[in-house]
Amino acid sequence: MARNRGALAALPPDNEDFEEAQRGLVAAFEPARVDREDGQAAWELESYDFLDTDAPDTAHPSLWRLGKLNRIAGLFELAPGFYQLRGFDLSNMHVVEGDEGIVVIDPLVSAETAAAALALYREHRGERPVTGLIYTHSHVDHFGGAKGIVSEEEVKARRIPILAPEGFLHHAVSENVFAGTAMGRRAGYMYGALLKRGPDGQIGSGLGQTTSLGSITLIPPTLDISATGQEETIDGVRMSFQLTPGTEAPAEMNIYFPEQRALCVADNVARSMHNILTPRGALVRDPRVWAHYLDEAIELFGADSEVLFSGHNWPCWGRERIVDYLEKQRDLYRYLHDQTLRLLNQGHTGPEIAEMIELPPSLAREWHCREYYGSISHNVKAIYQRYMGWFDGNPAHLWEHPPVEQSRRYVEFMGGGEAVLEKARESFDAGDYRWVAEVVNHLVFAEPDNEAARELQAEALEQLGYGAENSTWRNFFLMGARELREGISGTPTAAAPPDIVANLSVSQLLDAMAIRLDGPRAWEQHLRIDWVITSPDEEHAITIRNGVLSHRPRKHDPAADARLVVAREALNQLLLKTADIGELAESGRLRVEGDGAKLGELLGLLDEPNPGFAIVTPD
Repeated sequence: MARNRGALAALPPDNEDFEEAQRGLVAAFEPARVDREDGQAAWELESYDFLDTDAPDTAHPSLWRLGKLNRIAGLFELAPGFYQLRGFDLSNMHVVEGDEGIVVIDPLVSAETAAAALALYREHRGERPVTGLIYTHSHVDHFGGAKGIVSEEEVKARRIPILAPEGFLHHAVSENVFAGTAMGRRAGYMYGALLKRGPDGQIGSGLGQTTSLGSITLIPPTLDISATGQEETIDGVRMSFQLTPGTEAPAEMNIYFPEQRALCVADNVARSMHNILTPRGALVRDPRVWAHYLDEAIELFGADSEVLFSGHNWPCWGRERIVDYLEKQRDLYRYLHDQTLRLLNQGHTGPEIAEMIELPPSLAREWHCREYYGSISHNVKAIYQRYMGWFDGNPAHLWEHPPVEQSRRYVEFMGGGEAVLEKARESFDAGDYRWVAEVVNHLVFAEPDNEAARELQAEALEQLGYGAENSTWRNFFLMGARELREGISGTPTAAAPPDIVANLSVSQLLDAMAIRLDGPRAWEQHLRIDWVITSPDEEHAITIRNGVLSHRPRKHDPAADARLVVAREALNQLLLKTADIGELAESGRLRVEGDGAKLGELLGLLDEPNPGFAIVTPD
């Protein structure tokens, strides 16, 4: 693509990134593959060997360069007794050597990849026991591999401390549960989970190459970090903490290690612009607060730090470079925030502002401010949404038709399907792929069986993907093209892994159940079922009335329709559908008193989420 060749000439001068990405290498990760018990790959990097060549026309040269950097994998020494394991997953794992063993920071996404990373460390540094575990924040790529590092039994037997920011467990187990199926489906697009890897397919995910596909686990924290300035010493490793809630995650913290003069900035800093609102879906983050905490980190730790590392990409060395890095990342988020607010107060809408804002040259020329993971466009729209919501104030947009009805009307107004295709092909030949994608989307939704429309839409999305510097945009575009051509393939990611469900409170489990209630089918239902959960003991009254499932802690009422007595583990199995009521009743772990048919009525009113719902085509 001419656009990509032009982008190569416009890129900033290269810097020390490749040198820093290789610095301190103790051992390469070779072969870079981790298998699951079923023999399938939980992780492998060999499929990215194509990145050894120069960037082709089908990939933005800047994103291609980042893919080369993110392929550098192995065990790295950052400071004496301080190690990084990079290239084993989307995220990094860190090991700090203590007096008797090791403190592990952020055990990746999967137990399999975390275990492989720890094995490489021990191969070169010895069989040191785990004496502490730290989660920097509540995203799964920083705790999911916990049981690949240490077992729950070992944690209890040896009283191994597990540290996390206050609020971690609540957000870790609930953030992706209520909307977990939809988020998981969109995450498959965001990370290009089903794309083939290659010059015309998936080439990375910005923060790393992709996410692993192993077992997601969780061991709950034993010690909360509840205040900035809190200090803890684990196995002789001294740490000072800075809480940063509401930044990249709702529960997050930075950590300073004075002995190593090392600063861990969690995911608050990366070698890319980050997301204010991730395209997979989440709550909108607060860039103003984000910038504030980065400024506070500079004040607290900047003058004393000799190495900075984060949950993704490679480290940074030297006090002056670290402070400059933090200052520019701080100003990146503050600039996007302030300029969006300035322009929305002049009456501009989110999409308009997204086309108006450019970064200052001092930020635009920094590789780590480029749009590999977040983008100016979708971050500006997220900031607008945070303050103003979805509505732009134009009453014409207050009550629009839904997509299919809207599309049918557009196609009719444009003269029918053939006329739309003819004009859209002219726009495609002119290189106006954004317009083709917008216009032909209407035809696909109006006439989902129109193969010519689906193919032209796929070609337009493909070209948009090839030209994207942003990894998640590329993956979204190319996944859309794939599904238009091949149909829906679902997503390989799990929305509710058993370890996550096991750590939900009973109230959270019942909230998740309430979300699944088919309201219209429950309009005329009046049910009261008391739930008694054992191990540990809890009692909740569940009512269905007015199409709503409500619950509250309450002792059993004899007037209730039924009473369910169930062990907590059995309740998890029932809701995960790994066991049915008959099996659980036969095992003695579930008992229904009163009218058992009422429990069947309740369960029969629950919808099943659809992990393969349509995205680029109508339902």
